[in-house]
Parts: sequence; C-alpha cells; structure tokens
Amino acid sequence: MLLSANILNVGWNGRYLTCLAIVLCLWQLALYLKGSRRTDTLGVGSEEYKRVLGASLFTAGFVSLSALAVGLELGQSLVLLGILPGTLVLLLSRWMMRRILHIRARQGATLHRVIVVGGAADISYLARQISAKSAGMYQIVGLIEDTNTPVEVGDIPVSNSLDDVEYMINLHGADSVMVAGALNSGTDAVKNLGWKLEKTKTELILASSLTNIAGPRIHMRPVEGLPLMHVEPPVFDGTRMWAKRILDVVLSVTALLILAPVFACIALAIRLDSSGPVVFAQRRVGKDGKEFTMLKFRTMVLDAEAQLKDLKDANEGAGPLFKLKNDPRVTRIGRVLRKLSLDELPQIVNVMRGDMSLVGPRPPLQTEVDCYESHTFRRLLTKPGLTGLWQVNGRSDLSWEESVRLDLYYVENWSVVGDLVIMWHTFKAMIRPQGAY
Repeated sequence: MLLSANILNVGWNGRYLTCLAIVLCLWQLALYLKGSRRTDTLGVGSEEYKRVLGASLFTAGFVSLSALAVGLELGQSLVLLGILPGTLVLLLSRWMMRRILHIRARQGATLHRVIVVGGAADISYLARQISAKSAGMYQIVGLIEDTNTPVEVGDIPVSNSLDDVEYMINLHGADSVMVAGALNSGTDAVKNLGWKLEKTKTELILASSLTNIAGPRIHMRPVEGLPLMHVEPPVFDGTRMWAKRILDVVLSVTALLILAPVFACIALAIRLDSSGPVVFAQRRVGKDGKEFTMLKFRTMVLDAEAQLKDLKDANEGAGPLFKLKNDPRVTRIGRVLRKLSLDELPQIVNVMRGDMSLVGPRPPLQTEVDCYESHTFRRLLTKPGLTGLWQVNGRSDLSWEESVRLDLYYVENWSVVGDLVIMWHTFKAMIRPQGAY
C-alpha cells in the first residue's frame, strides 16, 4: 500500500519519466555487455537465460544503491514495479522465442550450417552431441575426416581431404567450419584452414578438448601474438558457496511451509496403500565422502531390500546403478510418486540440515562409490543435490558415462544463477517426466 501511494504521489511527471528512461538505457546496456543477444547462446543451453538474469539483477542492484546514495525515492518503485516484473517478462519472451526457433529447426531452419573437420572418433562424438543438445543452433551438412578412417554419421556426406573444404562449403551452403579435436595434417593445419576460409567468408569454430569446462571459466589473453587460454579453477568455498547455502536455507524453509499440505496428503496415501513407515531413510555418501541419512517417501514394499538379491540379474540400470522399469517391489502409490518425482520431497529436510543442496550431483550409495574410477570421485567435491543436471536430462534413461559427465560438469562449473535455471528445468521435468521409474 505504501509503495502504491508512493507511485501515485510521484505521478507520471517529467522526473519519473526521465529516471525510467535512464534505467531502461542502463538495462539495455547491461544486457548488451553481458552478451545476451549473441547468436552463439541463442536457442540452446541455459547460458542465454543466465546472461539475461545476471544483467537484470545487476541493473536492479545498481539502481537501488544509486537511488539510496542520492536519496531518490523512486528507486524502490523502479525496481519492484519495473525491473523485476520486466525480467520475468523478458525471460518468458526468450523462452517463447526459443520454442519458435526449435519448431523452425524441425522444419529445416537453423542458425548455422556447419561442416565438421577432424578424426573419425572426434567427428562422431561432436556430431552426436550437436544432434542431441544444440536444438536449432547448428545443422551439420558435411564431414571431412582427415585420417582416411571410415566414418558414418547418418546420411551426412563425407570427404577425406581438407582440400575439399571450399567445394563442400559452396555445395552445401555452409557458413561455418567446425574443427573437432587435433587434425592429422599437423600443427599448421588449423592456421592454413583459416586462410582458406577467408575468401569464403566462413566462420571457423574450434571445439575445445576441455569438454567439462564452461565458457565463463575460460579467458583468452594474447601475449606477443600467442593466444593463451586461461582456465579459472572451480569454486568449492568462499563467498559464492555461502550464497549457495543461504539460497538453500531460504528456499527449503519456504518450500516446507508451502508444501506441508502436500506432505500430509502423500503420507496419508502411502499409509492407505501399504503397511509400513511413510518415510524411507537410507545412508548415502555426501560431500568429501561423508555419509548422511537421506529421506524419501517410501515407494516400495517393506521387504524391498530382501527381494533385491533375486532381481539383480534383471538389472536395467547403468554402471553400478540398479534400476528396473517395472520393479515389482514398487507400490501403486509409489509408481505415481516416482513418476512425478514427489518421492524426493522429504530431501528438502536434508537441504535445510545442510546434508544436501537444492542443486548438485546425484547422492550415491556407498556401493556405487566403491565402484568409482579415480576421476569419478570428483562428484563428491560438492554436496549432493535434490535435483541437478541428471534430473533434467533423462535421469534413469542416461548411460552411466553420461550421468558421470553431467555431474562432473556441474561440479566444475556451478553458479547460483545456474542453480536457479536448473530448478526451473526441474519444474518442467516434473510436469513432463522422462526417465523417472
């Protein structure tokens, strides 16, 4: 009410309009400097949303502090009634534009038509990842395999000579050439390829071998004509980790208060469906290998653990994971809870306690950890999450290698804004579940 009265007292006078125009210009400048409109982020991944949200939050903070410093009463009004609602509208419009882009991509329209150059293994991996993840950003129209190794990726035409690059660009109307890994032609091959592409006005894209490192951690710094790639170390402590913990506490407490009726309804349904406790407690491995008791709504019969030995030969899980699409131990209400991921809700208590985080790697069993390879232990460098990249990318449908890759990518590149994006994708995954059983 006080805020509304403040707006009415100010009115749409020249002072208000002038401040509004300045804030809009500052907001647009922040969006531009953050690179929110760069074509390399449009339509794929969460980076586009991160940049929009980051620029908007920076603008809101800057306007609030500036208004406080000069004693301007309009600052609160501009942020609460302008920037914050405007940010939600902007994110929604980007999401709608992305849906349109994806529809157009399925109809054959893309941002870039690409020719991929490299060895057979690198080409196959890159083509597979682009087809699965890039949505409407890239369409591979040709391959150049420079080691004379047979390679077949769908019906995409293949050449075995870098000398054919100009011919293939003209033939397929490509606007980009992507180099996948090291070229057999030697260290000067990329430089010579770049010279060849000058006359065709074609963009050269280098696929980094640092597959687990996100863009914000990579910085280029030229020294005497030598481009040096600086890679920042991942963050496991400090201010950002405290910000993550504060977010966990605030959102978990809020969620417990809001979802209390839902908890009560689920508990009643479990009790009516089968005998036994409502909550299932299980020991899991957390940060730095420390065990904790993870809570879930019970979705199986009481003697589920005893029946496990008789079902191991039917295991459909990846790697050391045990999964069955039609597990006979799951109760009727349990199938519904698993399908909608509602069985995970008691883990909000684990988040509030500090055993887990809202977003992080999947919490493993000790038997799984015992099977880890050396690099897989990096999953334990951060707290396990109620949700994560594994949750929004297929869950049980993922291969073991892909599950590990996603968890390690999160551990190496997490951010608070990225966590918010994953939470949003988790909400969508609960509405349209995939790989949940």
